[in-house]
Amino acid sequence: MPNIKSAKKRVLVAEKKAAANKAVKTQMKTQVKKFLAAVEAGDKENAKKVYSETVSVIDATASKGVIHKNCANNKKAKLAKKLEAMA
Repeated sequence: MPNIKSAKKRVLVAEKKAAANKAVKTQMKTQVKKFLAAVEAGDKENAKKVYSETVSVIDATASKGVIHKNCANNKKAKLAKKLEAMA
């Protein structure tokens, strides 16, 4: 544990930010799983709807800096490929 007041504050702030980032990343992963479940079920209309929500969540995660924008684009491309493969 740090002795200097500013270092103590940095530890607390880092813990808060880590918790917030973890929550955002968990939300993104959950949304991706919902999309994959819709694809597995074979319901194209539902999959399209869930896909747009998933892309929105992935973009929000990238804009908050939790994941890199290239990582977000890569995820979206993979999901789009799965959606197109349903046809």
